[in-house]
Amino acid sequence: MSAVPILKRILAYGGILAIAIAVVGSVIGLIVAGGVGLVSALIGTIMAVVFLGITAASIVVATKVAKGDLLSVAFFGIVMGAWLLKFVVFIVLIVLLKDQPWIQTQVLFFTVVVAVVGTLVVDVVVIARSRLPYVSDISLPSEAPVAPDRPD
Repeated sequence: MSAVPILKRILAYGGILAIAIAVVGSVIGLIVAGGVGLVSALIGTIMAVVFLGITAASIVVATKVAKGDLLSVAFFGIVMGAWLLKFVVFIVLIVLLKDQPWIQTQVLFFTVVVAVVGTLVVDVVVIARSRLPYVSDISLPSEAPVAPDRPD
């Protein structure tokens, strides 16, 4: 069994969450800071969606490269490399955006925080409800072939 269906479900729910955050964040940003708040909320939502996509894509690519062996060095290397890439891109974006006149930093901050917490909740809920087995290639004693009874 593959983790790809679970990742697709995470991306679908993440997309729904992103739309909700974009709408609510934009309305709150518009009320609090006008057009600048609206733009800030949308940028925060886009950042969260891109980072969620990078995570899912890295796991799919790592699974293919490692040929399904989730304990291989290649799998961990690709996933950790993607995590480091997200971290560096996040820091660069924050440094570039913090002093821009068309960004309201508090709206951007709260939008990103809500999006990150929301995507973590989506991850937990989807994975907890998934039916992915923990082990494979195992037969239970109840599945073993039964020997015919012999008269003694």
